[in-house]
Amino acid sequence: MKKWLWSLAAVLMLSSILAGCSGGNDEKASGTSAKNVKQELTLNALSEPPAIDPAMATDTTSGWVLDHIFEGLYTKDKEGKPVLGAAKEAKASEDGKTYTFILRDDAKWSDGSAVTAQDFEYAWKRVLNPETGSQFAFYLYYIKGAEEYNKGKGPVENVGVTAKDDKTLVVELNAPLGYLNELLTMWTFYPVKKELVEGNKNWAAEAAGYISNGPFKMTEWKHDSQVVAEKNENYWNNKEVNLTKVTWKMVTDATTYYQMYKSGELDLIQTLPTDVVAQEESNKEFKNVPYFGTYMYMFNVEKAPFTNAKVRRAFAMALDREALTKNITKAGEAPAYAFVPPGVETSKGDFRKAGGEYFKKDAAEAKKLLKEGMAEEGWTTLPEVTLLYNTAENHKKIAEAVQEMYKKNLGVNIKLANQEWKTYLDTTAQKNYQMARMGWIGVLLDPAVILDYYLGESPNNRTGWKSEKYDSLIAQAKVEQDPDKHFQLMHDAEKVLMEAMPFVPVYHYTNTYLTSPKFADVVYPYNRYPNVKWAKKVSE
Repeated sequence: MKKWLWSLAAVLMLSSILAGCSGGNDEKASGTSAKNVKQELTLNALSEPPAIDPAMATDTTSGWVLDHIFEGLYTKDKEGKPVLGAAKEAKASEDGKTYTFILRDDAKWSDGSAVTAQDFEYAWKRVLNPETGSQFAFYLYYIKGAEEYNKGKGPVENVGVTAKDDKTLVVELNAPLGYLNELLTMWTFYPVKKELVEGNKNWAAEAAGYISNGPFKMTEWKHDSQVVAEKNENYWNNKEVNLTKVTWKMVTDATTYYQMYKSGELDLIQTLPTDVVAQEESNKEFKNVPYFGTYMYMFNVEKAPFTNAKVRRAFAMALDREALTKNITKAGEAPAYAFVPPGVETSKGDFRKAGGEYFKKDAAEAKKLLKEGMAEEGWTTLPEVTLLYNTAENHKKIAEAVQEMYKKNLGVNIKLANQEWKTYLDTTAQKNYQMARMGWIGVLLDPAVILDYYLGESPNNRTGWKSEKYDSLIAQAKVEQDPDKHFQLMHDAEKVLMEAMPFVPVYHYTNTYLTSPKFADVVYPYNRYPNVKWAKKVSE
């Protein structure tokens, strides 16, 4: 494997040891014995997880829970590097296309039964089964025969995933993939227990009877209220797990969950209310962490007025991103004039800086483009536009600011509408919208995992836009072993995307957090929500 591939795939992480109440996490200083501290942590998931099923989850909320209750062949260490998880050994063939994984003898399910290679084979082929309807199946297309099976063009027998025995899993790839270990830490590659899944089609809808193999096990799911996970004593590495209980509340209103944190009802919150970020920045409990993703508004290119490329570009150029990030979001976000965020190092420097910006804010040019686009379509007035966003205070504030900017800079009055997250995902998947908010986070630090979003066959691409040239460039880039050529193909693909503009990039993410000083060893990934596998409560 080439060294550059390993380095670009290593997702940066930030790990923090937080001070105890009296200025340090020394047990004597805090006045509390570790044995007497109740090892329970309460988080805020912000919303109901749409799917706590490795095959069906497509969002960071569901992924947050899954990352704590499951474990793949690889997992992450405290520094965010991929390390062996349920597997104890991995061997690659000389050509880098075949991997043999040997599972740990002590890898067990939460019910105490052994995790087997057959569980992994079954889980991955379940993701690929067209009848499953997994929207993240394309992440397995690196595997021989996977894409053909998923698209109904080949049999499951041709998929290059085979359990040779209970502890040996052989994976055949189409081409060498330097970041395979990183990819296999993603929840889509987690195992599931065949007997459980096939014995109950609703196995993942409730906590009762739920079985997983991670550091925690789900013990309660009160829908639209909370998810509770407790320490999994059958987890092979349970000695590293300090918490006995983790609770995810589901509070969408930012002011409410901020007040709950201040009152001690929540121990960690993210996405702080925009009006409190400035006052909290000097607080030792505050963190601002880069997040490898982009906040955007998708266009439905099959519905007027966004069937016209000039109209789409006009809407992109009319936004004042600097004003949005400075006055509305206030969390140090970088205004976005492209899709791929900063954070990927290349021989020419950061990928984003090397690629540059594809447009700029220009109200006059935006009005001109809007007029030209309307003339091309024969519209004397612009069709009515509704901007849809998922229910959350911060999304509402941004949408209201965007509404005002379009009125001021384009002379266009748009309507706003909102829906709860699960309903919202269904609505946008059905393309029952004109313009809708979305965010996309890369599962590893490579432009490919960002640009994958707008592949023609990607179920995440809810815009209706397709480009054979774009798809071809990304396909070439994924198997290109020369780093400079790999990144150049990514730049070429992004250029095609930004010329078509099926979306409006708004800003590149950061995440703002407040974490109680009663807790230590919480890890803050650059592409996931906080990992509390190693977290411990150091004082009451």
